[in-house]
Amino acid sequence: MLIELTDIRREYQVGTEVVHALDGVSLGIARGEWVAIVGQSGSGKTTMMNVIGCLDTPTGGRYVLNGKDVSRMNDDELADIRNKEIGFVFQNFQLLPRETSLANVELPLVYRGLSAKERREKAIAALKKVKLDNRMMHKPTELSGGQRQRVAIARALASEPSLLLADEPTGNLDSATGEEIIRLFEELHGLGHTIVLVTHEPRLAARCPRAVRLSDGKVIGDGPGQDVAWQDRAQPSAHPAEAPVAS
Repeated sequence: MLIELTDIRREYQVGTEVVHALDGVSLGIARGEWVAIVGQSGSGKTTMMNVIGCLDTPTGGRYVLNGKDVSRMNDDELADIRNKEIGFVFQNFQLLPRETSLANVELPLVYRGLSAKERREKAIAALKKVKLDNRMMHKPTELSGGQRQRVAIARALASEPSLLLADEPTGNLDSATGEEIIRLFEELHGLGHTIVLVTHEPRLAARCPRAVRLSDGKVIGDGPGQDVAWQDRAQPSAHPAEAPVAS
């Protein structure tokens, strides 16, 4: 397994109340899988993303990523794991507006200590993989929303991570452009990339081979995306809100 979560718990103190954002989650994700994490607001999916992405540490339980027990690592160790093992794709792209597509894709490679030549080669290869090598010298303001997301995906791929972690990757896109991004993820999955995609959109989750549904911090569904995506859509959540992203 690339990802092994065993009895993961994450608790937050909200006033006098203890919120169980994750309540005993056990889950395995194999290398090469494409999995959607779904659930209503307050279900725990944002907290799950933070734990899987090593942006937050669990209150209890064990998390092993690519053979490394990350559940008890300190902040510096977690930062190193994020840099080496995980490629992030965010809803709002998070591109530097004054830099070219190529420079944006190269940026995380700077922290890997690669030479300028190596960074350039890897960034170009990543842009080719998302079919955007003809826009390498364009800045984000000169690109469409779909092209910006492709640059963001290329940036996530450039460091050749073990895991591609996408948070609502079609959330800021119209339906036609969102479909293009979904097809790109299908292509990347076909190339063997491990993808964990966090979404509230059943349409997107249904395209994933596997989906995991959370409710009140617990796994209530795990199976083919087309089945789990539409499960219990009307189920209310007991939690007022999910915890903010930890840094």
